[in-house]
Amino acid sequence: MSESIISVGIDLGTTTTQMIVSRLTIENTASPFTVPHMEIKHREILYESPVHFTPLLSADTLDAEAICGIIRQEYDNAGIEPSRVQTGAVIITGETARKENAKEVLSALSQLAGTFVVATAGPALESVLAARGAGADRYAKEHGVYVLHMDIGGGTSNLALFDPEGQLLDTGCLNVGGRLLKLDEHGKVYYVSPVVQEIELGQIVTPQALAPLMDTLVQALEEAAGLRPATECLTRFITDKTVTLPDAPLVISFSGGVADLICSTEENWLRYGDIGVLLGAAIRRSKLCSGTFTLGAQTVRATVVGAGSYSTELSGSTVTCSDAQFPLQDLPAVSLSAAETALPARELAQVIRKKLSIYEDTAVLSMKGERSPTYEQISDLADGIAQGVLSAPVVVAVEHDMAKALGQALRCRMGQGTPIVCLDGIHVPEGSFLDIAAPVAAGAAVPVVIKTLAFS
Repeated sequence: MSESIISVGIDLGTTTTQMIVSRLTIENTASPFTVPHMEIKHREILYESPVHFTPLLSADTLDAEAICGIIRQEYDNAGIEPSRVQTGAVIITGETARKENAKEVLSALSQLAGTFVVATAGPALESVLAARGAGADRYAKEHGVYVLHMDIGGGTSNLALFDPEGQLLDTGCLNVGGRLLKLDEHGKVYYVSPVVQEIELGQIVTPQALAPLMDTLVQALEEAAGLRPATECLTRFITDKTVTLPDAPLVISFSGGVADLICSTEENWLRYGDIGVLLGAAIRRSKLCSGTFTLGAQTVRATVVGAGSYSTELSGSTVTCSDAQFPLQDLPAVSLSAAETALPARELAQVIRKKLSIYEDTAVLSMKGERSPTYEQISDLADGIAQGVLSAPVVVAVEHDMAKALGQALRCRMGQGTPIVCLDGIHVPEGSFLDIAAPVAAGAAVPVVIKTLAFS
């Protein structure tokens, strides 16, 4: 049995805005006599928009009307109504997330794009989506190597590290990109990013004058990749954190607008009105490309492909959804440790009440759970949750397949009519937010998006 859902990805980036429409095919991969195991088995891109320059009213303000106009037109071009969209993500990336009206524009786009197209921002999620959209995780698994993926855009370079099994190990972000400076056709600088100290507004520059800045930006990337000892140069460009590298050889993978320029023969360094051509050439000459490196299967489109095709996960072996109204959106995650979930019910309830007290609305209780829980473990955990959660709906996410039993136990304790959503097979990190769509595949699976909402 298979079922398809429509997903939309919108990437509102420092330089460009793009949209894709995908079809995600859900299948039960378990044998007929075992517990269902629902997976997204196929991801097919149905429509790719042209690459639009992100409209701005000023250096600090997005042109909300023009951006929404682009997306409306692309829905028309794709021949799809927002009401048909069941999942996906609108993500705001790079320096665009720092614009004065970024949050308002993102909210407007989310409402325009469909009921369950979620609005997200934050470098950690962007790093993962860009890397998956570029195929870095698949490259790592197919070649049995560690891969450090660098998605180098207009304002930032998002880093994602994968192990030889294709599993994500870490993410990071640097203020390194092709539009840290904007230039007119004569090389006069009319925009300077706050992270750039070497160049002044109004200065007329040449490739020779910009060479020291290119060296500095490349040095920061090389230090992040472990090709140089870390210095203050790397610290200067870190947005929140960089990756912790393994003691093993790395393959470096690239995507983003600058990735298209790494092996380019473009001779007009001012073609894009920024430093992207110079930065791409400097990366090609650097230690980053002296060993094994690869360009992603998607480069400039990597993030939007990730947003449209890889933002959605499935919770699905033994879910419980009772009396809940979907979609549930922007639910903050509250993590319970293994030691806390093993507490007696009364003590667990106190822990839950304390953790939930900082939130006005519903939050997700996230925990690892037990691989083969006993009746007593399920009963005690349900008692603690039922006593600790004082508002509805009750939303629980566990990593192991125990959500159906736990959900049924909660329903017995909280009574009919109390909205209960109990998911399994997903890990929701502390500080993340969860969006939950209506069940699919005859109720056997629930599409979810785990996201960050971070504006700096």
